Amino acid sequence: MRGRRSLPHLPSRPTWRCQACGIAWPCSAAKLRLLGEYRHDRVALLVYLATLQVEAGEQLIGADPARLADRFLSWARLRG
Repeated sequence: MRGRRSLPHLPSRPTWRCQACGIAWPCSAAKLRLLGEYRHDRVALLVYLATLQVEAGEQLIGADPARLADRFLSWARLRG
């Protein structure tokens, strides 16, 4: 394929699926990128993800808030 660039692992709204791989966002690649970008400010990462979680909750009708919290936040929390 001539000149084709890969898509970034960003959310596609309102489905909240990854633009690049199509799985629920944040996908593994997005998580790795975000952890790298925010490696010196985990609190800012959590604030950013919480903001996106609220937006996703407004767009994903009927989504379980606890599952959204797990999807958007649990992986980014500092461990022990």
